[in-house]
Amino acid sequence: MDEETRLIRAGSTPKILARTIGPPVQRGSTILLPDAASLYDDDNQLTYGRQGLAAQAALCEALAELEGAAGVTLYPSGVAALSGAMLAVLQAGDAVAVVDTVYRPTRRFCDKVLSRYGVTVAYYDPRQPAAEMLAAMPANLKLVVAESPGSLSMEMQDVGALAKAAQARGALTLADNTWAAGRLFKPLAHGVDISVQALTKYVGGHSDVFMGSAAAADPALARRLADGINHLGWAVAGDDAYLMLRGLRTLALRLARHGESGLAVAAWLRAQPQVGQVLHPALPGAPGHALWARDFTGACGLFAFTLAGGSPAAADAFLDALKLFGLGFSWGGFESLAIVCDPQLAARGLAWDYGGPLIRLHVGLEHPADLIADLAGAFAAYDKVQ
Repeated sequence: MDEETRLIRAGSTPKILARTIGPPVQRGSTILLPDAASLYDDDNQLTYGRQGLAAQAALCEALAELEGAAGVTLYPSGVAALSGAMLAVLQAGDAVAVVDTVYRPTRRFCDKVLSRYGVTVAYYDPRQPAAEMLAAMPANLKLVVAESPGSLSMEMQDVGALAKAAQARGALTLADNTWAAGRLFKPLAHGVDISVQALTKYVGGHSDVFMGSAAAADPALARRLADGINHLGWAVAGDDAYLMLRGLRTLALRLARHGESGLAVAAWLRAQPQVGQVLHPALPGAPGHALWARDFTGACGLFAFTLAGGSPAAADAFLDALKLFGLGFSWGGFESLAIVCDPQLAARGLAWDYGGPLIRLHVGLEHPADLIADLAGAFAAYDKVQ
């Protein structure tokens, strides 16, 4: 053969791969099939790289173990997982009930996309008993979307009761379980049909890769999710899947440290005169603590607190004085973050009054004493503006 041909054919995949701790990262769109009969045998083997190769398959297997699932699908971001899972189970003429305190991009998808395609969206109060809430929903209800705790203000829901009541109505349930990272709370074990999380947060753990997942215990529903992502043409890269799998290996250790440090910071904040209330479900006496203690096995580093009677200018002065806490919207990485939540609260349908500016913190892996000192300095700046 000519050298041009030999250069193209040489150096292909070795017949025997060395066994390593993690899966090989395969970068390929084309999959070479063994014979003509295999070209259209989609049910029994991979025919195209977009379906996922070794690293993606390994990540799905590990996440299924974490979630107690029959199947897991991967999406290019957390919001893609939420929107993709909803699209997989909804159709024109259906209605969906969404908790009013839901992640803002989820609400944006419901309002700006689902409503355009003939899906009715109704928002409900997380504090309302499940049976009472569902009784007020239309007869064409097909899906209930929960998020517990809420990602801004930490409202807790009785997810198990919600799932049971929805099942009696013939509706599916979907829980955004990013706060618990699939470890601290198991939605599928509580009767939820679809467990979604933004792997970008705690599973990735290093704020450098995007991905989301949806898990289902029912094999038929897992297949609907997989079909949905295939129809939409979404895919995740093998390199990203490998990074997520690497993060998953240390999730238990990192999450325990986030939770321990977060509680230490929350307890300190509760004693500060500038603080109205601390919204951390794992903190005894905080709103939702009884539900958290019943259903969860631990806490992460995300919680909120209010500045007692503070002004927006004072809240900005507090944030601007922080040195260790970065100002950023994501969370779940090794670094500590802070935002003011009030501009996002306006999107909610119900009136929520927290008695002062609402600050959300993500407590990272820095030493909690250093974080507390940083917050103390920020309170000094806050006091000057008050």
